[in-house]
Amino acid sequence: MKRLIAEFEQQSYTQLIFPHEKTDWAPYLDEVQECFVNIINIIRRFQPCLVVCYDLHAVKQFFQDTHNLKFIQYETDDTWARDCSAITIDNNGKKELLDFCFNGWGGKFDAKKDDAMTAHLSEQAQKVEFILEGGAIDSNGKGLLLTTTACMHNPNRNNTLSSKEITQKLQEFFGISEVLYLHHGYLAGDDTDSHIDTLARFIDEKTIMYVACRDKEDEHYGALKKMEEELQNYAKQYNLSLVALPMTPPIYYSGERLPATYANFLFVNGAVLVPTYGEGTDEEALAIFQKHCSEREVVGVDARVLIRQHGSLHCVTMNFA
Repeated sequence: MKRLIAEFEQQSYTQLIFPHEKTDWAPYLDEVQECFVNIINIIRRFQPCLVVCYDLHAVKQFFQDTHNLKFIQYETDDTWARDCSAITIDNNGKKELLDFCFNGWGGKFDAKKDDAMTAHLSEQAQKVEFILEGGAIDSNGKGLLLTTTACMHNPNRNNTLSSKEITQKLQEFFGISEVLYLHHGYLAGDDTDSHIDTLARFIDEKTIMYVACRDKEDEHYGALKKMEEELQNYAKQYNLSLVALPMTPPIYYSGERLPATYANFLFVNGAVLVPTYGEGTDEEALAIFQKHCSEREVVGVDARVLIRQHGSLHCVTMNFA
């Protein structure tokens, strides 16, 4: 029997793709590389970390030692490991890697190198002819899959399949009993067509954390209120608990509102890493994680440079069970 392993379960390692000068990070490369070094150093306190890098020698110079670190050289288009890396499932007690197709979030960006990365890293990964990004799905590990229709049913992904067929595929790939679709919710500046990892995530088998907007003047208020109501309906139907996360005040860069979200947190063994944005809401968000993930160390990670390219902490990482 297949099972999509939840991110809050035990992990073997975390994978990142280190920024290089041929990526969109080039205008502030030093700043983002410092951010990635910080993320990697935090992760390797808790578990091994695999770093995919364009220039192996140059990246190794950022680290004083190689404890819990492994480096593999490969040139990528970008650094969003969550969306172009393999996804781990349990198939009758055996861990398997599924290598889904990645088309740059519906053809928005060139992604040929990113799509080919998993085949380069692992001969064991099974190629799946279905377009899917890791940030588009979240599971409780017990048969429930959380996703959004804006992404999953978008014709820029699997346009030869009906909505019903896409649902059936997800159930087949991951051993899912129920797909919980959110029809509402988005973040301004998001390129992913509303990935679930920007909006709502499981923190255990029965609890979903989600972004709530309480400012009626904010452009997100209406859509996130409707999303909250959808989650409340699912909570009643499947006996789930809900935990609201605050929304940051509007953050802008070069005149554009950025998709800052505390839902883009990262689980590692024994800890949860929470993105922070230099706003007053950071303390509130961290306190919520400390209350509801009390068995883990809660570590804030400055993600301000990451959101300039419209992603955050979870987006630049991929966990492997």
